[in-house]
Amino acid sequence: MKRLLALCAVALLSAQAAQAETLIVYLSRTHNTQAAAELVQKEIGGDLLALETAKPYPQDYQKMVEQVRREQETNARPALKTQIDTARYDRIVIGFPTWAMQLPPPVKTFLATHNLQGKTVLPLNTNAGYGAGSSFDELKALCSGCKVTQGLSLEGGKERDGVLFVMQGAKRQAAAQKITQWLTSVGENHR
Repeated sequence: MKRLLALCAVALLSAQAAQAETLIVYLSRTHNTQAAAELVQKEIGGDLLALETAKPYPQDYQKMVEQVRREQETNARPALKTQIDTARYDRIVIGFPTWAMQLPPPVKTFLATHNLQGKTVLPLNTNAGYGAGSSFDELKALCSGCKVTQGLSLEGGKERDGVLFVMQGAKRQAAAQKITQWLTSVGENHR
C-alpha cells in the first residue's frame, strides 16, 4: 500500500509539473530580447508578453540613455502599460537587456508591482557584449520569496554603434542551443 501511495504521489507531482503555467515576459528595445524570449517559448511553451511602459522611451538612443541614467540614479519606477495577473503562473521567465550595466527600470517596476512569491523565476539577459552587469543580483534582491534560477546572458546588438537586431541566422541558432542547455541545467526544460 505504501508503495502504491508513493507511486501515486510521484505521478501527481509529475502531472503538476507538466501542467505548470509559464509566463515569458520580456523588455526588448531592438527585438533581440524578444527573439530570445520566443526561443524560450518554443522550448518550454507558455504565454509570451511584451513589457511596455505607459510612456515610451525616446527612439533616439542618446536621449534614451540619458533618461535611463536619470531613472537609475533616482531609483525611478516608470509606469507600465502592460498589465498581467501573475497568480496563475508557476514559472516566469523574465527577459531583459542590460541598461547601464543594470536591470532596466521597467523590469524593476514589474518586479515591484507583481507578487511573484513562491514562483520559479528564470532570468534571461541580452547585452551588447559587456555582460549582465549587476542585473542578475538586482533581480534576485527584488524577487523576495522566489526561486530564482541561474540566469542566461546572450550577446545581442550594439545599439550605440547602430547594430540593432542580430538574433537571426547562425546567431539565432547559437542562441537557441544556449537556451536549451540553460533550461536543461536549471531543470526547467519541460512543457
